Amino acid sequence: MSAREGQDARPAKEPRAAARPAVCARFDDLGLDDPARTYRLGIMGGTFDPVHIGHLACAEQARDELGLDGVVFIPAGVPVYKKDQRVTPAAQRLEMCRLAVAGNPAFDVSSIEVDRAGDTYTVDTLRQLRAHYPGNVELWFITGADAVGSIVKWRDSAQIAHLAKLVAVTRPGWPISEETRHALRERSDFQVTFLEVTGMAVSSSDLRARVAAGRTIRYLTKGSVIRYIESHRLYRNDEREGEGA
Repeated sequence: MSAREGQDARPAKEPRAAARPAVCARFDDLGLDDPARTYRLGIMGGTFDPVHIGHLACAEQARDELGLDGVVFIPAGVPVYKKDQRVTPAAQRLEMCRLAVAGNPAFDVSSIEVDRAGDTYTVDTLRQLRAHYPGNVELWFITGADAVGSIVKWRDSAQIAHLAKLVAVTRPGWPISEETRHALRERSDFQVTFLEVTGMAVSSSDLRARVAAGRTIRYLTKGSVIRYIESHRLYRNDEREGEGA
């Protein structure tokens, strides 16, 4: 349903049956209420190992600035570019995302990449989303400035350009140069929106390092995520092989 549901006088829909949502429970029916209206759905992909306040602030500011009807966080199942790294099991990263977005009616989490077998590629996810949603739903793929310069080299990047609009987010240490902006517009068909968000020098790798060193990550992610990390002993130096890093 639309993130704006509840702000008008239309009667609430009957609850969806127990069938598993195709994308996510909150936004599975986006676009069906008013076929004449254009809806905007933000897509936040990533490893989220773990999700932190930088991810949440980026999603919220993109939602506000671009008038998005909602933002879906989609944790990667098998990140193809991190095969040489230890990555926390997908089910745990998925649960941390769910904990992080709880209470925000404009956010939800999708397990479509975790559920899909094989390597995780953005183009496959966008194809799946595009096949699910009606034509009046625009997909806005939100990515950091560190990825903007290489996105034209991603698998089937030309297809990505036709499946979604790209939101290139600036963050500390990764300014988007004029050369990168020009390259994106000249070498591809991407519709790019450049968005500056409040600077937060927070990274998942820093959180993992802090936990491993016994240092606090309070206020760097949601309290519910911190409790999950502690209860599952994630990112600790004494963790057993295979529990993730």
